[in-house]
Amino acid sequence: MSLPLRVLWEFHKGFELYYIQGVKWEEEELENIFALILFGDYIGLPHPPTELTLRLLPYVIRELYVMEEKSTKEVSMKTGWIGV
Repeated sequence: MSLPLRVLWEFHKGFELYYIQGVKWEEEELENIFALILFGDYIGLPHPPTELTLRLLPYVIRELYVMEEKSTKEVSMKTGWIGV
């Protein structure tokens, strides 16, 4: 491969990695919002009807494991400040 072509290829790869990271972050945030909508009644937020929540429950199984893992972690200095 010639040098200009290689430089363009590396430039493209850099952008691709940057945007893939952004898409992954966005997916995680959407999953968090989805879980907040379904389980928001635990913290006092209005929630969707129970029937709808039960139908959507299979889609948040991974999120339930993440919530369980986070709840069993030791309290750090930062979480102690906000009372979590």
